[in-house]
Amino acid sequence: MRIQFVCLLLVLLSATVLSQDAKTKRQYKKFRNQHINEQMSVDGCDDVMRARKIAINNKKCKKTNTFILSNVKRVRSICVNNGEPYDQDKNMTKSHEHFNIVVCRLEPTKHAKCHYNGKKLNKKIIIKCVGGFPVHYDGDIGHCD
Repeated sequence: MRIQFVCLLLVLLSATVLSQDAKTKRQYKKFRNQHINEQMSVDGCDDVMRARKIAINNKKCKKTNTFILSNVKRVRSICVNNGEPYDQDKNMTKSHEHFNIVVCRLEPTKHAKCHYNGKKLNKKIIIKCVGGFPVHYDGDIGHCD
């Protein structure tokens, strides 16, 4: 009877780990789509936001979105060895290095739906990491911090 119970526990534990891995993979894929673009320009906000279907609930325009002008490997390194704990309550990680970023802000207009203005900055970034993968962009920190 004990062997059956132990086997059941192992099966349940395995299922939990697999479902967490699948969730992390989905979050990581969404993060890459929404926040990593090596070739992003300040003039490309409208086209990239539309092409990547970045919106709130696929219906409303997202007010602000930040693109990291870097490759996936460099951004992921923040979660592995190139970052430090930041805001422990939210389990965030701050990059050691500065990154070029483009911040796309929604412009209020009656003529065009979802029109964005981009601004290029160079800042340290704050992300949430799960299992060594970035899954959420939380913000950035200027040169003075």
